[in-house]
Amino acid sequence: MLQASGEVVYINEPLNPRRPPGRSPGVLNAQIDHRFQYIAGHNDAVWRPAYTDTLRLRYRFLAELRAVRKPYEVGRMLKYGAEFTLGARRGRRALLDDPYALFAARWLTEQMGVRTVMLVRSATGLLGSWKHLGWKIDLRDLLDQSDLMRDLLEPSRDELERAAAGDWVDQMCALWNASNRVVHRYRAEVPGVAVWRYEQLAANPMQEFGAMYEWMGLDWSEDAQRIVREATSSSSESKGFSWSLRGGVSRTAFRPMDSSAAAKAAEGRLTEEELRRVRDATAEVTALFE
Repeated sequence: MLQASGEVVYINEPLNPRRPPGRSPGVLNAQIDHRFQYIAGHNDAVWRPAYTDTLRLRYRFLAELRAVRKPYEVGRMLKYGAEFTLGARRGRRALLDDPYALFAARWLTEQMGVRTVMLVRSATGLLGSWKHLGWKIDLRDLLDQSDLMRDLLEPSRDELERAAAGDWVDQMCALWNASNRVVHRYRAEVPGVAVWRYEQLAANPMQEFGAMYEWMGLDWSEDAQRIVREATSSSSESKGFSWSLRGGVSRTAFRPMDSSAAAKAAEGRLTEEELRRVRDATAEVTALFE
C-alpha cells in the first residue's frame, strides 16, 4: 500500500535467511547468519556498506549473478536490477518490507537514517495466520545470538528457553512476547520509529494509511487513495495467495481483500484451546499496546 505512492521501490525481506527473497547479494550484499539477524555496533562494519548500497538503490549485478542457481532467480535479478536502476534515476526511496529486520531496526533507524514503521498484530491473529501457512519458528535463532540476548532479549531469556522445549504454541507465544517487548522499547526510545496496530489499520485503512503516508513523507494522492480503497474494500475478492502484475511480480505485492474481515478470520483458524492458551500467555505484553 505504501508502494501505491509511486515514490518508492519495494524490496521484499532482504534479511530473510532463505533464498529467495533473502540471501540475494544483488539486493543486500552481506552474509545472513540467523533468522531475525541482530545488527548493532558490534557488526556495523559488516552491514553498513551493504545497507548503504541497498538504501541508495545500487544493485550488485555481479554478486547476484554468482549466487544464481535457478532460472527463476535470473528473472528476479533482472526485475530487481531494473527497478533499482530506474528508481535511483527517478529519485525514488527504498521501501524495505522486512519482519526479519526487527532486531536491526534501531540500528537502521539511528545509524542509516531509515524511517521505520512497526506493525503490531494481535497474538491470536498472528498465530492463526502462521498456522494456516504452516510456518514454524526455531527459537535457537534468537537464543544463539549472544549479543541480541544481552542487549535486547535478556528479560525474555527464561521464557524463550522454556518455550524452546515446548510445542508450537509455546514457541510462537514466546516469540510474540519477546518481539513486542522490543517494539514497546523502541517506541519509547527511538524517535524514528512509529507503531501501528494491524487490526486498526485493517479496520480503518483510509484513515490509518493516510496518517502513515503523512508520517513517512509520501504523497497521499488521489491515485494512492484509490489503490488503497480498492485493495481493502469489502467488494474486493481474494482467494489466498495469487500471482498478479498489479503490484509488481510478486505473490504478496497486491492481494485485494476485505481487510477488516481478513484480520478477524485469522483467529478462527485456532482451536478454542489454542485461543485460550495464546491469550493467557500473551496478556501481559498485549496490555502494553492497549
